[in-house]
This record gives sequence, C-alpha cells and structure tokens, in this order.
Amino acid sequence: MTPSARVQAGIDILDQVVTSSRDDGPPADAIVAAYFKTRRYAGSKDRRAVRELVFRAIRRSAEIPDSGRTAMLGLSADDREILDSFTGPPHGPDPVVKGEKRTRPSIVPQWIERELSPLVARDEWPALVERAPLDVRINAARTSIAAMIDAFDGAETTPHSPWGLRLPAESRADQHPAFAQGLVEIQDEGSQLIALACAAKPGMRIIDLCAGAGGKALALASATGNGAEIIACDTNRQRLSKLAPRADRAGAIITTQLLNPPHEAIELAHLAATADIVLVDAPCSGSGTWRRSPEGRWRLTAHRLDRVIALQARVLDLAAPLVKPGGALVYAVCSLLTREGMGQVATFLGRHSGWTLQDPFGSIGRQDGAGRLLTPGHDQTDGFFVARLIRS
Repeated sequence: MTPSARVQAGIDILDQVVTSSRDDGPPADAIVAAYFKTRRYAGSKDRRAVRELVFRAIRRSAEIPDSGRTAMLGLSADDREILDSFTGPPHGPDPVVKGEKRTRPSIVPQWIERELSPLVARDEWPALVERAPLDVRINAARTSIAAMIDAFDGAETTPHSPWGLRLPAESRADQHPAFAQGLVEIQDEGSQLIALACAAKPGMRIIDLCAGAGGKALALASATGNGAEIIACDTNRQRLSKLAPRADRAGAIITTQLLNPPHEAIELAHLAATADIVLVDAPCSGSGTWRRSPEGRWRLTAHRLDRVIALQARVLDLAAPLVKPGGALVYAVCSLLTREGMGQVATFLGRHSGWTLQDPFGSIGRQDGAGRLLTPGHDQTDGFFVARLIRS
C-alpha cells in the first residue's frame, strides 16, 4: 500500500469506529481486525501502519468527530506526511479544501471534566490515553513470580501486585507456552489489585457478582490455591461462557450461575448471608480504561452514564444481603468519575445501615472518600475505584 492508500484505509476504518461509537457497536480493535480480513493484499507492515494511524487519530481527540476524514485531518496538523497523502483518487483521499473541518486535540470530553475525581489533576490527563503496558498475572496456585520472570524475556515485577509481571509492549503473552499451560493470565495490575482487596483465603465462600469472562474469579482462585468456594455470576450468557475454558486451562475450580434480570434476587436467595466476600466489579463508564480503548470517550454520553450509575446501585443492593455478618462487600469500578466511585458508596451507606469501611489495600493508590483510587498517572495501572465494606 502507498502512504496515500494507508491514510485512506485509516479514514475508512475511522468512519466505522465513529458509527460504532454512536450505535454502541464493536470496539475499534475488532473493527480494524475485520477490515483487514477482507483485504488480504495488505501486508503486515501495512496493517501495523494503518492501525497506528487509526489509534493516533482516536487518542488525539476526546470529542467524537463528524467523520473519519475529520479525525485524520486533525491528525495531519501534527504530521506533514499525512497531510501530503491527501492526493486524491485512485488510492488516496480527496485533496484538502481550504477551511475544511478537522478535530481539535483534547484528552477529556468537556462534559466529563466536572465528573472526574478531584484527585485526577490536569497534569495527569495525558496518562489517561497513553498506550497501556502489557501486564500478566501469575497463577500462584501453579507457579511463582521468580519462575515466570525467567520464562519471559524482559519481564519485570509490577509496582504493587504480588502476582504481577510487566512485559515489553510487543510481547505476545497469549502465544507463550506459559499461557497455554495456565501459568499466567493477561490482566492489568489494577484488576489484580481488586482481587488483592478481597483478601481471599482458603475455606471462604466468595461470590463474584459481575464476573463477566471471569478474570477476577480466576485471580481469586489463584490467590487461594483453589481452596475457596468461588461462585461467578453474570447476566450475560456469552461472557460467562468464556470462563469455563479459562478455568480449565488454569486448573481453577469455579462454579458459574447465570442470572436472569429482573429475577436476580430470587435466584440468589439461597446464598443469602452466606458469603465471606461478595465482589461487585460493576458495569461502569470505563473511563479508567481509555488508554486501552480510547474511543470509549466517544461512546460515553450523559444518558449512558446515568444508566450505569443506576445499574451499579441496583447491583450493590443485590449484593448486600448475600454477605454474612462480619463478611466483606468489595465494590470496584474501572472508572475515575466521582459519581461511580466515592459517590456511589456514599449513597449505598445512606440506604443501608450496619456497614463499616475498611481500607482495601493500605498505601496503594490514593484515598478517595470511602475507598481508594488508582490512576494511570499516579499508579501506572488502569483507573479503578475500590472500596471494602464490612457487614456488622
């Protein structure tokens, strides 16, 4: 592909990303992969170059552009080579017209600025969209940090997690023999720290109420040496079905339960007041993972934010009766927004008496109301709010 053809391909993909962001469709990564499945003529260098163009354009602007062309023209303001690629047909984008609209550089959508936790100062914003590192979590039930450092070239321990390794960005951990053997899982250190906040021990009953594909449940099984009873629940059959093969690979013993809204309370009644730990890793804005999915800034709207905040409150109300006296409710969101974090816990405590706060993990992160906040700029993790509440 010529440089002009690469720029045109980037525009075509960005058009799809813009549409998908508005319609809550597939993520940008999936769109890029699908685009090249039907264009076998594009070599590996072409695919890498086009993908880089697409994500540079997405990361550059927090506001959703009118089109892929608008986004690419915005990027061309920083890169003369891109501007020179607007050469016209047959392979390049149409020449630039004087005064043509282009995106402006920004990091946080303007309407979201007032929603951010005050701890996320403006000088931390660039880290929110920088490319994320590649972290893996060792399966402590089967191996050790020392063994996996020797197994992976260039591996270093992560700053906070006792189970975390940080690999060079170009590593393909999913193709490493240790991954196939269930010795490691790809998992950001922030997600690992949520499992650490649970303080899980053998013999406990642990309910992961929003388990998804089971990353946290697998971490809890690993942390307890498969000595705890772990029940992974979710309302999404497709996501929950991904846990079984992952558990088989890791040698983890995890029970799954598919929940059917709006009947979750009835379906969970047999577990009332029996859990030592209930983990609520709740659906959220995803603002803590913009560095992995920068188009998440384009997807988020005030209506969607209000909707997930209401859902978080509902899930917390479902979780509370499951915790036995003296047990812990661990609430986590991959979000940096106050209403989803400290605000959500404050309103929960206003609805429910008989709960006390406990620091989830000491000096890691920063105190944010009733919990602790992890941020990319301060902690080198994805952004997470985590709170730990003890039932009297």
